[in-house]
Amino acid sequence: FLLLSSLTFGFAMLSTLAGRQGPAMMWLGATLVLGLAFLAVEIYEFHHLIHLGTGPQRSAFLSSFFALVGTHGLHVAFGCLWLVTLMVQITRHGLTGANIRRMTCLSMFWHFLDVIWIGVFTFVYLLGMI
Repeated sequence: FLLLSSLTFGFAMLSTLAGRQGPAMMWLGATLVLGLAFLAVEIYEFHHLIHLGTGPQRSAFLSSFFALVGTHGLHVAFGCLWLVTLMVQITRHGLTGANIRRMTCLSMFWHFLDVIWIGVFTFVYLLGMI
């Protein structure tokens, strides 16, 4: 979900730079939905693991897992809140210079989350399976 949301955010940024507010808002909305879907899957996974008795207190690996993945999820949640705030600002004021700057800052934040997720996924999920 998160990596696909990076693509939709890229389309939102391209629409913004082209001065097309409608498509930018649509792509921002799609990014928000994908970010929230990512959070829902993460919350479900945490709930499921705790229900199985494999919570963070079980082992050092699980403590690290919950800390790393949970911290990333918290940042995604803040990114979603930032997305909503930006969408409200664009709706009220349009694609002003300040909103384009805010969009650029959020774009860097969102794409950085993707890069971090690639690392977390690689070390926690892929290498954890070995």
